[in-house]
Amino acid sequence: MKKSIYPYEEWKIRENAFDINMNYRNETIFSLGNGYFGMRGTFEEGYTGPDDTTFNATYINGFYEVYDIKYTEGGYGFPSYGEAMVNVADSKIIKLFIDNEPFDILKGNLILYERVLDMKEGFTERKLLWETETGKRIEIIVRRLISFKRQHLGVIVFLFKPINFSGNVKLISEIDGNINYRNESEDVRVGSNMQGKVMETLESQVNSYLGWIMQSTKRSKLKYVCSFNHEIKTKNQFKFVNYRYENKVGIEFNIDARKGETFELTKYISYYTSRECAEDCIIDEALKEVENAKRIGVDIIFKEQSDYLNEFWADADVVIDGDISLQQGIRYNEFQLLQSVSKNDITNICAKGLTGEGYEGHYFWDSDIYIMPFFLYTKPEIAKNFVMFRYNLLDAARKRAKELGYKGALYPWRTIDGPECSSYFPAGTAQYHINSDIVLSIKKYVEATLDYDFLFKYGAEVVFETARLWISIGSYIPLKNNKFCINCVTGPDEYTALVDNNAYTNYMAQMNLEYAYFVAKEMIKKAPDDYKRISEKISLSDDELEEWNIAAQNMYLPYSAELNIIPQDDSFLYKEKLNVKDLESEKPLLLHRHYLNIYRYQICKQPDVLLLMYLRRELFSIDEIKRNYDYYEPITTHDSSLSPAIFSILANEVGYYEKAYDYFMMTARMDLDDYNGNVKDGIHTACMAGAWSAIINGFGGMMTYPDGLHFMPNIPVGWRLLSYNVKYKNCKLHVDITQDKISFLLIDGAEMRIYLYDEEILLSNGLKVEKEVKKLEEQRY
Repeated sequence: MKKSIYPYEEWKIRENAFDINMNYRNETIFSLGNGYFGMRGTFEEGYTGPDDTTFNATYINGFYEVYDIKYTEGGYGFPSYGEAMVNVADSKIIKLFIDNEPFDILKGNLILYERVLDMKEGFTERKLLWETETGKRIEIIVRRLISFKRQHLGVIVFLFKPINFSGNVKLISEIDGNINYRNESEDVRVGSNMQGKVMETLESQVNSYLGWIMQSTKRSKLKYVCSFNHEIKTKNQFKFVNYRYENKVGIEFNIDARKGETFELTKYISYYTSRECAEDCIIDEALKEVENAKRIGVDIIFKEQSDYLNEFWADADVVIDGDISLQQGIRYNEFQLLQSVSKNDITNICAKGLTGEGYEGHYFWDSDIYIMPFFLYTKPEIAKNFVMFRYNLLDAARKRAKELGYKGALYPWRTIDGPECSSYFPAGTAQYHINSDIVLSIKKYVEATLDYDFLFKYGAEVVFETARLWISIGSYIPLKNNKFCINCVTGPDEYTALVDNNAYTNYMAQMNLEYAYFVAKEMIKKAPDDYKRISEKISLSDDELEEWNIAAQNMYLPYSAELNIIPQDDSFLYKEKLNVKDLESEKPLLLHRHYLNIYRYQICKQPDVLLLMYLRRELFSIDEIKRNYDYYEPITTHDSSLSPAIFSILANEVGYYEKAYDYFMMTARMDLDDYNGNVKDGIHTACMAGAWSAIINGFGGMMTYPDGLHFMPNIPVGWRLLSYNVKYKNCKLHVDITQDKISFLLIDGAEMRIYLYDEEILLSNGLKVEKEVKKLEEQRY
């Protein structure tokens, strides 16, 4: 457990003093967003510190530019271009001058400083008392909100009050579209492939309190409009003037400020893009948004934010009584996930959310395997967007499969709008398992929501086309007893690439094929019209169904009789084994070793086999999990933030409770305590979702098996209570766990069948059922 950076509070993150050395990191921690657009926690007035202590950015989810991928030595089927989320116009700018002396927290005298992120109310607030070099003191309060209810709207309330003077105070409010890119990082996870200006201003205008700027990317030709409107509350006299430059619009307010009198400026901000709005309408829509917001008023907008979050927390809140550090950590993680996730089906959730440009704003398998379960069991209406997003990329996945000579569909390893954007194919294209990861998310979605309309109209087509891919790349190998083998792939553990019969890939491909066969047979019986429509559209034959079934039944599933474990792949156990304890000075390995000097060893970036056992838990016994856990833990570096959550969950299952807690700490407060020293580059959304799973599936003991929800709880000794809600099959279940008791209360739904330690329990609405918690002994390791 690392020393905390922020004071422990249940619902707030608080910065009590400004520290220039912590500024870059705090810009990430205090970021705001709503899934459509997001702002890093940079200051409205600007920042004059060193360049390496700040990164100012505003992002629109899925708004991207295209760049050429350059290869020294290219090859057939290599992606020729990539997509990267772009930094759009900065609309938060509000500069303050006292008799032409600029407000700057790095100059003058900063007497008081506090910034708070309120996760219950959904805004940030800064309070400052600042003194100019000539001794004039001013009190400043700044509140910033990005609306969950109004996806295109942000609001900044800027208040100041002179403390010991009267005189001229000037406020400048701007939209600045001068965005330049420079790539100064050698970290492949952080660097951007774009350079210089990637956008050009097409139109701009400012009139009275209202203004806007319209820009377009140079290559993807996507357009967006950023608009602003203003509202003033004051007894002071003031004048204003508009100005417009090539890439900037602004308003200058000159105020005859009086000592003790408050001046309040509310700035309404809106973003619209051509991805969700017709190009000839985006200006009107952006202006309409800010004009309507001003008419409604800031109080109503803040009230809407509070109401939205009350509803969210009523479904998603996890209560940990007994550890306020973890209580704060899990709520921060859930809040950031809500801020990052798209509320539509044309975009998804980035690895860094909307807080940084790491991984170029791409969507990975993280969203399907790690992040979707959090929303599926708390806000299933948001989870539906995940599976619909993958359906909407199906044509691009078909195109990619065809490019590589395959049938069916091959989903991109990293993308924004469909094409494969990974230039390093051993860790990108070769991770075919993303196909089955997407199918598992569809399978879990349908099981949890009973949304068969989605499955029959949309999901089935994805399931069938991905099944075709496995038949294309797999083959029956005589020296493997004619088992169906899948060769030359990369599993989730990217420290082992281009191997034969990766266990994770084979087991998940088997699931994909089995589910495709099952869904086809079910549709023939229950939705024949939909099956006929899809089968005619993709030319699906009965012979293919049987081919899927036979391949699934004959899938080669690696196993080592000598070690009594599942080998990660055919070659893994025949390599020299490294011990993680000897590699601390080289972590993360990908920044200290050539890939070949990683691939040739038994060393894992993340828990490949253990993740398989977690996802297909019904196939494995506790003893099997324990043997594999004991083998793979000493050789796993956890260089991926995805890793600790899986170790925590399975450690709980096998009785390694101390380890379970330690790994959980690495997930619950990874960003708040900056475990990896890279939070400045953005949050770790998949890790945040993994922390939720580590609580619910680990300590809460909830597992989703084909027959329903199973519970086997075991909360840490220091916790007095773990409380959470879960939505499943149109029901909402509330669970309370103490050291001695577990209780279930069905809140929504007539009745629900669950299992506790394999005992079947039938729950009825409104009737609490309380049972004893079985005390399980800590296992030695």
